[in-house]
Amino acid sequence: MDMNKLDQPKGSASSTVMLEANKSTGEQPMELFITDEHTEHYLALQSGGDSDRGLWSGILGGAGAVPSIGIGLLSFLKSGELDGLVIMLWICLPLFVAAFLWETLRPLPLPILFNRRTREVYFENDGDLFHAPWDDISAVASEFQLVGTHIGAMQSASLEIRMWKFEEPQMALMVSLGSPFGKNLEMQKGFWEYIRSYMNNGPYFDEHGNHSESDVFVKSQLAARFKMSDSFKQTLADIKQARKDAGGENYLSGSDMAKLIFDPMLYPTDRIKEFTYSVAKRRSRNLWPKVVTERLKASGPTTRLADLELQEILTE
Repeated sequence: MDMNKLDQPKGSASSTVMLEANKSTGEQPMELFITDEHTEHYLALQSGGDSDRGLWSGILGGAGAVPSIGIGLLSFLKSGELDGLVIMLWICLPLFVAAFLWETLRPLPLPILFNRRTREVYFENDGDLFHAPWDDISAVASEFQLVGTHIGAMQSASLEIRMWKFEEPQMALMVSLGSPFGKNLEMQKGFWEYIRSYMNNGPYFDEHGNHSESDVFVKSQLAARFKMSDSFKQTLADIKQARKDAGGENYLSGSDMAKLIFDPMLYPTDRIKEFTYSVAKRRSRNLWPKVVTERLKASGPTTRLADLELQEILTE
């Protein structure tokens, strides 16, 4: 397949849309729960893989170490001896520390970066750096159905951008911006508007994509991404609303009682998992090549990687 030729994916004209940096899709900006960081200078999108990073640390720490240490403390309060607590610490802490180090020291897949300062996009694939100038970017959104005996027909839509290998522009990739499953064309066009609004009018913008000094709309979009550690808080809010609606009588259901019991028990596991992922993400930032990291800084160079390639060609 010739990667230097951007072919329109198979499908009807209505199910495939070519997208541009300076052309509106007509949709309102919509974040689709894959934004890892939304900063003044760059937007980082999860590139897939290791979404469960931190799970073992959460299980061994939240469901193992925390309850076991609690049991050890109860034993100490009851008997006045530290033997039970020491035993629990010796069993649980090494397992938790081993899992935590294993999950934080292994690098996470690097995100897809949209750099507002240099107006370009970065992506790492198997150790190779790919990039694309934002103003000339090629993007396509396609809607399709996945059909299977177990899932039936699942509506899906992909959003992809074309990127070139740094210093080897003859090699190109189509990079997917998030998973296509369960999405439709309007959602992907809305997400493209979110990216367009950030790159062209950001870092903050309103619900119409226009520049805004306030971050209210952006925060509302990012807050819609559910975190498991917020489950207990959401349960309390739902129960409070149910009590208000019922006038204070018979407002607790069986599922509410189950959530009140199990959500606090799962909270340490969820928090430790999220903390572990956060540590691994911070460590992985240092894996970008210097030409990228220096351009993410407020005082870094503003020349694009495409400009560096052109300069190298002219000096040969």
